[in-house]
Amino acid sequence: MEDKTKKKAIWAWTMYDWGNSAFATTIMAAVLPVYYSSVAGSTLAPNVATARWGFTTSFSALLVAVLAPILGSVADFKGNKKKFLGFFMGIGVTATAFLYFVKTGDWLLASILYIFGNMGFSGSLVFYDALLPHVASEDEIDQVSSKGFAMGYIGGGLLLAINVVMIMFGEKIFPGIDPTLMSRLSFVSVAIWWLVFSLPLFRHIKEPTRRIEKDEEGLNPIKVSLQRLGKTFKEIRNYRDLFTFLVAFFLYANGIGTIITMSTIYGKEIGIGTTTLIGTLLMVQFVAAPFAIAFGALAKKIGTKKSIYLSLVIYTLIAIGGYFLSEAWHFWALGFAVAMVQGGSQALSRSLIGRMMPKSKSAEFYGFFSVFEKFSSIAGPFLFGLVSTLMGESRLSIVSLIIFFILGMIVLSKVNVERGIQTAKEEDERMITVS
Repeated sequence: MEDKTKKKAIWAWTMYDWGNSAFATTIMAAVLPVYYSSVAGSTLAPNVATARWGFTTSFSALLVAVLAPILGSVADFKGNKKKFLGFFMGIGVTATAFLYFVKTGDWLLASILYIFGNMGFSGSLVFYDALLPHVASEDEIDQVSSKGFAMGYIGGGLLLAINVVMIMFGEKIFPGIDPTLMSRLSFVSVAIWWLVFSLPLFRHIKEPTRRIEKDEEGLNPIKVSLQRLGKTFKEIRNYRDLFTFLVAFFLYANGIGTIITMSTIYGKEIGIGTTTLIGTLLMVQFVAAPFAIAFGALAKKIGTKKSIYLSLVIYTLIAIGGYFLSEAWHFWALGFAVAMVQGGSQALSRSLIGRMMPKSKSAEFYGFFSVFEKFSSIAGPFLFGLVSTLMGESRLSIVSLIIFFILGMIVLSKVNVERGIQTAKEEDERMITVS
């Protein structure tokens, strides 16, 4: 009976990935950026609309990066990770649904709603990730994390495919309708999808046991949380392997994130057609799913670190191959290569930090993980843009990303996973359980 309950909890946890990934595909990557430029920001000059979208995405990421560790620490102390997850999910779902009302010239409303939507999406992931070490045992955490990413790729890709069909053929099927209607309905579909597939998590996953230090009971949650964060910064040397891994993750995530965010505009620059760009994006979603699971199985055989090394070597080859990209089939091939390692590298990074953090502080540490993840989207795109500006084109920009993968592998080699796990266990043993 207990085994059945555990399997149901793992399934429910992965279903949240299935649901919220629709926001990443339709809202963040595919539909809303185009809608913002062509509809909401159509009254602005094209470069101004692009700039304001850039400011919007940067501000929303910065907001989450600042709040995540503090809120994570509060959730650990109060023992209510699920409540925090539900709160942020509610913000994200509501803001996403209200995007339906964004019409021509409503760029400010679109920016505000996206900021709240992304805050809900990214904020909920801090507490979702924090549940991972409690749902999965140490010997299966890699596989569960990988399964979550696989479900996310399929769920997000499936709804994106439906939305693309709606947008492409909606006016042909229903002549005379508002040309923006199908795009706006796609925003509503994301909100519904996200909400419905989140429900199993709240039903089948129990709130983790609350564990605090002896002198913390009865104190103000905010005060304790700030004290915990200050103490963690002071004693970071006690978590040297965890911290070293976060630095390695920050480095190689810059390369990964830049390839993901800049690949479409890079392909457009060198003359790749829109159909190929959208088709490759959809292909990546579905191909990445089985490879994410495959990397989870690989980690069980050769170890998590070695599996991450392999993904970074392949990413290095992708960056080099990007220099020679000129034909549509080249873009498809590189997209397939990205799909092979994208889910695996992200899933194993999430699970590795989960193994080296104290379970009693999982939300706090995943808050730090979120900070490194958000700031990893700064250096890579900046280097890409700088090299492109200096060279007058972007071929050397894509190659320049190999520095992030090489440095990431070097720093990752300094991580002693077993020592990191032991440090986390010792920290948990100092805590007391509070009902």
